[in-house]
Amino acid sequence: MPYHKNKQQAFQAAQQGMEDAQELYHEIVRDSANYGHQLKHLKQEVNEAYEQIENALEVASETQRTQLEKFQQDLSAIVNEVNQYH
Repeated sequence: MPYHKNKQQAFQAAQQGMEDAQELYHEIVRDSANYGHQLKHLKQEVNEAYEQIENALEVASETQRTQLEKFQQDLSAIVNEVNQYH
């Protein structure tokens, strides 16, 4: 994904990345035959979301920064939850 200089675009990309990661996390069925594949996909989404958040933080307004930091905390919670099942 290209780096966004525009604050709003960068924030929206980070927000979308966060939503994608959360949606995938909620879809994972732990006892599913596809769990390993789903987990790999989730890790990719989380990594992309982290990257988008970092990019957005470089140009974020103070209000956006607060929300972006919340996104980072939410992603950390997802990673911690997933790691508990391994």
